Amino acid sequence: MAVQKLKDNIFYVGAIHWDRPLFDELVELPKGTSYNAYLIKGTQKTALLDTVDPEKSYELMRNLEALGIEQLDYIVAHHAEQDHSGSIPDVLERYPQAKVVTNAKCKAFLMDLLHIEESRFIVVKDGDTLDLGDKHLRFIFTPWVHWPETMISYLEEDKMLFTCDFFGSHLATSRIFGPKDEMLIYEGAKHYYAEIMMPFRNHIKKHIEKIEQLDFDMICPSHGCVYKNPSFIIDAYKDWVSDRVDNEVLIPYVSMHGSTKKMVEHLTDALIEKGIHVKPFNIINVPLGEVAMALVNDATVVFATPYVLAGVHPSIASLAYLANALRPKAKFATVIASYGWGGKGIDHIKGLLSNLKVEFLKPVLVKGDPKPDDYRALDDLAETIYQKHKSLGII
Repeated sequence: MAVQKLKDNIFYVGAIHWDRPLFDELVELPKGTSYNAYLIKGTQKTALLDTVDPEKSYELMRNLEALGIEQLDYIVAHHAEQDHSGSIPDVLERYPQAKVVTNAKCKAFLMDLLHIEESRFIVVKDGDTLDLGDKHLRFIFTPWVHWPETMISYLEEDKMLFTCDFFGSHLATSRIFGPKDEMLIYEGAKHYYAEIMMPFRNHIKKHIEKIEQLDFDMICPSHGCVYKNPSFIIDAYKDWVSDRVDNEVLIPYVSMHGSTKKMVEHLTDALIEKGIHVKPFNIINVPLGEVAMALVNDATVVFATPYVLAGVHPSIASLAYLANALRPKAKFATVIASYGWGGKGIDHIKGLLSNLKVEFLKPVLVKGDPKPDDYRALDDLAETIYQKHKSLGII
């Protein structure tokens, strides 16, 4: 994307990837993404904050040329993943006098990933500052957001936070401060949080407390839009990382011959009648990102599956594995399943959810097509979920 001015002598110089289909060959990108890099011109020194994915290196170099940057003193590396660091070698080649400013852990990663020579680094500690003349960058370590070496920068005089992946969103837009529809920004950020940040929510809680002690009026992440209203994204994150859950039940399901779908439809109606919001997702047709977003705040997850070769359907097993890795704050989980000749699908799901701190409710297991007694068992499950939600005070 073209250079955009954020404040006096502070510029966006990153790139937009409008049509990238997947991130890390896993995360679907229905709205694209961006690689945000920022240039700060001080009266004495000039610093580039992060770079871009190597595929878009030419855009970063074009933007630096457009700004007439002949002397670059520092490249600040907040995080070693290549979507941020991958163009550092190109920048170092163009500006041989520049130094890479980062912490010791990130330095080690960058040497391994990009083969940058040790002599090109300046290593900083938590709380250190970088003097650019009339501007000063203070480095704040934020480990496990979402790698162990991550840090952010605070530009003291201009009251700006450069947060790398923290508060990012997968959203390609030419409006650097975001589209007019705030819901697009919110959903992009929630999608990003759900699939990348959710496993680290307890770390994020502490880091939010740390940054709220600073005086800032702009948050500049490394993906998505820049926030001129920081409370918008901070308040959203506070909700997502809190222990509060919503009066909602997520039902990811697969149905091979219709039996499981009948069970899902009956349970969905039974829950709705009790005033519980329900999100049934046929995961064969729904992107995993939507399911991950639903996991952020839902109180209960019901995995609905047919048996395949004496176990749960592979797509449900894959989703349970993903949920276990994402570690949502759901309070309850269970399984409803249909089978033909037997198996141990319930134990299979339980084993895949070992990281989740959930109460596992009594499952409903149906042989063949559901019968009247099976529907009554689903009604009992709906009542159990209602009582559990009521005990949390969310009904």
